[in-house]
Amino acid sequence: MSQIDLIEARHVTADTAAPTGEPPRPDPAPVVAEDHSVTEALEILSDSVRDIVETHRVDGAMDWLDNRPPHVIADALARMDAMQAGVVFRLLDKDRAITVFEELEPVDQQQILQGLREKSFRDLVEAMDPDDRARMLHEAPAKVAKKVLAGLSPRERRMTAALLGYPEGSVGQYMTPEVVALPDNLTVAQALTWVRAKGANAETVYTLPVVDGGRKLTGIVELRELVLHAPEAMVSELVVTEPAFVRATDSAEKAARLMSSTNDINLVVVDSEDRVVGLLTIDDAMEVLEAADSEDVAKQAGSAPWEGHYMAAKVFQLARYRALWLMLLLFAATLTVSVTDVFSATLEQAASLALFIPLLIGAGGNAGAQAATACVRALAVGEVRVSDLFKVIWRECRVGLVLGSMLAVAGLAIGTLFVGPKVAIVVAVTLVVICGWAATIGGTMPLLAKKFRIDPAVVSAPMVTTLVDATGLIIYFTTAKVVLGI
Repeated sequence: MSQIDLIEARHVTADTAAPTGEPPRPDPAPVVAEDHSVTEALEILSDSVRDIVETHRVDGAMDWLDNRPPHVIADALARMDAMQAGVVFRLLDKDRAITVFEELEPVDQQQILQGLREKSFRDLVEAMDPDDRARMLHEAPAKVAKKVLAGLSPRERRMTAALLGYPEGSVGQYMTPEVVALPDNLTVAQALTWVRAKGANAETVYTLPVVDGGRKLTGIVELRELVLHAPEAMVSELVVTEPAFVRATDSAEKAARLMSSTNDINLVVVDSEDRVVGLLTIDDAMEVLEAADSEDVAKQAGSAPWEGHYMAAKVFQLARYRALWLMLLLFAATLTVSVTDVFSATLEQAASLALFIPLLIGAGGNAGAQAATACVRALAVGEVRVSDLFKVIWRECRVGLVLGSMLAVAGLAIGTLFVGPKVAIVVAVTLVVICGWAATIGGTMPLLAKKFRIDPAVVSAPMVTTLVDATGLIIYFTTAKVVLGI
């Protein structure tokens, strides 16, 4: 008997009795707060997985799974290879399996699906929320997507196909189409009856769009308002007539940022004719922001973002994501070598200048990276626009000069101590100029990138640092020639 057959034979689901001759397992214990740290818990699960693979003992793993919340189980699965994750996932009962599955990233969901048998495969994807299913299929190979769509019920297939038709990265791919929209001519009592009748199939009923006869958005009302007001009151009297909303083709990241600004837990999504087509829920908005922030952080660090869990990624996979950027930065760094070569005669006449090159390019590079990071974040959250370019230049230039002046005091003292006052003055002046220049470049490049439709994160910290290194040396050696007269 295979490991998978053994697990399926021994695993008791909500629909199946315990095998003959084996005492029934007690009802799963309620999910409780973890009594171990996350690291310890994951190590326990890893030991249980090894037991499954090597000795076919599953009780330890099943007990662990019964007493952990879905997000902890999902994180543990994401850390495993495909075979281990598939084996452990089969130990979950049907209801918990669906909840855990929706906590996984699309790339990890695909690994799980590839190891499931036909019926389990169909049951799992049928039970998923349409928006979660659509995001998974968007990143899945065509063969997997076709198999999933073929196994869905007509209703679920229609909703999923509609979401897949929206542009990549748009709100339409993240919204839930299962929304309860209230006609604007209902009383509170009728509205609550409407919610009870249609709410079972909706992902959320807290925010209720109010529509006219053509399903066009006229406002929203919260379920709380319906519960607290008199049954004979009209919904039209309670409706917020100018709610925040987005169109299905708008950027999902911008919509999520809007929710963050307005503190909404759901955001109405409409089509080009203002007809309600769905809701962007707070959990999906958080996923959008997490993905966007992860991508920006990776690009700012000079790396391509990867899919899936970091701990499950292979060494060569991570190296591949980083290698291209390092190669580009290596070639860009030849500018520094060229500048040093051009000013080699200056270095020969004042060899002590070489002592401070690491200090100066480090200070300049860090000042530029700080400015670039601040500007990229401000762009992402809408605090800065391309039209603010000259304001940002003026602001960052002054910030850099202030920082350079602070560092110049320390640089003057250090330089005087080691090589004398003349070279120390060169170092101090250079620190002021190079920090002002670096901060200006760091704040400017993301805005220029945005203007030319380039991802601002791409031209951020590593590229800014490399550029400032080369130009900083030019500033340094030019200052030295003027002050020292060489």
